[in-house]
Amino acid sequence: MILAHLKEGVHRYGELRRRMPGISEKMLTQRLRELEADGLVVRHDHETTPPHVEYRLTEEGLSLAPVLQALYDWGAARAARTGTTIEEPAAA
Repeated sequence: MILAHLKEGVHRYGELRRRMPGISEKMLTQRLRELEADGLVVRHDHETTPPHVEYRLTEEGLSLAPVLQALYDWGAARAARTGTTIEEPAAA
């Protein structure tokens, strides 16, 4: 989910948190750190008060965009076949 949101562009931590209400702050922070360590996400701290931290995909992370889109398309088609309703994510 984090990669799918960042595929749309740069997001601040709070924006990501609001877009994923089902994930705890601790887990979101942990996942962002893992994605950063894997070279898929870049964290940019503007070193301001209050804190202003942004996340974006690296070139490697952006290379996953077609895969993420294919997974979304497959899920939407499967939902249509099975009559499952897909809940749209909340807008930021």
